Amino acid sequence: MRSLNPQSSPLPERALMWSEFSLPAWLASIIAPGLLAGALILIAALWLDRWLGEPRRFHPLVGFGNLAQRIEAFCRRLSFLSEKQQGVLGWMLAVVPVVWVTAFLVAWAEQCSPLLWFVLNAAILYLTIGGRSLIQHVENIYRPLKAGEIDQARKQVSLIVSRNTEKMQEKEIVSSAIESVLENGNDAVFAPMIWFLLLGAPGAVLLRLVNTLDAMWGYKNDKYLNFGFFSAKMDDLLCWLPARVTALVYALQGSFKEAIHCWQTQAKACSSPNGGVVMTTGAGALKVTIGGPAYYHGVLHDKKPMGIGAYATADVIPCANRLVVRGSFALSYLWLACVLAGIF
Repeated sequence: MRSLNPQSSPLPERALMWSEFSLPAWLASIIAPGLLAGALILIAALWLDRWLGEPRRFHPLVGFGNLAQRIEAFCRRLSFLSEKQQGVLGWMLAVVPVVWVTAFLVAWAEQCSPLLWFVLNAAILYLTIGGRSLIQHVENIYRPLKAGEIDQARKQVSLIVSRNTEKMQEKEIVSSAIESVLENGNDAVFAPMIWFLLLGAPGAVLLRLVNTLDAMWGYKNDKYLNFGFFSAKMDDLLCWLPARVTALVYALQGSFKEAIHCWQTQAKACSSPNGGVVMTTGAGALKVTIGGPAYYHGVLHDKKPMGIGAYATADVIPCANRLVVRGSFALSYLWLACVLAGIF
């Protein structure tokens, strides 16, 4: 990167100085990784996730969650701010520094070596994708269901949903598993991919941090209704486009006509503007019904059924998993093919 001041003495070719880190250079370094490079990084990250899964000892998102808890405690002590203002401040303190550091690291790697830049981008994107972990959690529900071990299935489903699971029967367990894989397939797989293509590695990190804060603070209860309001709205905003792309990917892999019909007629009835889109479309693509009333923190929520046809059975769970796995790889290779063909 060259000095922004043409009158100044030239800087070392591979040195990235703080004085150079102006907005145009920052944008050029992180937003335009190159279409071909971006497609290859996308594929590399998906394969890393499939081969390695989540880091076993320490995952950055776990560390971020611990940081967010400390930030929440700090912000809640600021009594001169309203709860909504505390939530906005907490969001800014948690998200902005991490995204900025990511952007700086990517820009620094670009100055050092093209190979280092590629590896760093692939590693960051890999850490934002949770596809294998999601599938493993859902398979841990599927196996005891097939073996008739309902209690074990309830225990496993309680690890991935916030609803009460103690009295769930097989139909509710199956529905919860499929809803989770369809919705989290967007949050943990497709959305990071899309934001990487839009804004590079910092975009993928931004999406996952926002999604994590929504999972921690986005509850509509007395504690978080105001504090988590901003986090929930930011998650809705950032996931709006990925959710529509994800829904289209689901529809193209199954019964397209039924999937689009369910999207158009059922999604608006869901409380989540993005979750409803992917779940109704996914259920329609699979030609099954999911959803229905469920207890969350002891309160009954009258959720509308989603999809078409009979209620899903355990045998549908692997089909839902394939929508995510097959769809994410198909989307990445399709993007690569379009880039190579010169379409983009």
